[in-house]
Amino acid sequence: MAKNLNEQKFGAFPGLPACFVGAVLSGDPGKGPSLLVGKFASGCSVPWHWHTPDEHVMLASGVGRMEMKDAKTAVLRSGGYAMMPGHHVHQFTCLSTCVMFLKADGAFDTHYVNADGKEIPPEEALKKKK
Repeated sequence: MAKNLNEQKFGAFPGLPACFVGAVLSGDPGKGPSLLVGKFASGCSVPWHWHTPDEHVMLASGVGRMEMKDAKTAVLRSGGYAMMPGHHVHQFTCLSTCVMFLKADGAFDTHYVNADGKEIPPEEALKKKK
């Protein structure tokens, strides 16, 4: 299989912000390892969360800020890479329209947490702040 970015069928992913659309390149993120490509609008943020599998991200274009609990904030630019081990709390904010490749080592889930580290439902994590 070979496809260019403009040939992908992007769509919303349940439990993720509306400012993010993605496409599955390989695997089935609901059942096991997978590779995704995602587009983030400028200013789009995925608030504090963790995943069961390890998550690998590579920024293909744009500028994004990756924040991880107990680690230095990283500003990723085109070609930038980050790896978050499973269960490691992190958040991502796209500073300038971003295209990102995301690889998960297992079934991809998202668990949002509040400031105290307590798990919260996606609806609460993703509600617009006034």
